Amino acid sequence: MANLTSKELTALTDELSSEQNLIKKYEAMACLCNDTKIQQDLNSYANKHRAHYNTLITFLQ
Repeated sequence: MANLTSKELTALTDELSSEQNLIKKYEAMACLCNDTKIQQDLNSYANKHRAHYNTLITFLQ
């Protein structure tokens, strides 16, 4: 694990939680959507936030 201060670790944990929340929300909205284009856009947003989440995870390794 990287040498993070407690403040940095707290901020990182908050950001990871926010990214997870956004992924879940965009995926849920995509499931409820009937318009294919909008559904694709929402899934794309979810994937971008998943990439952000995965990038942030690397700071914990």
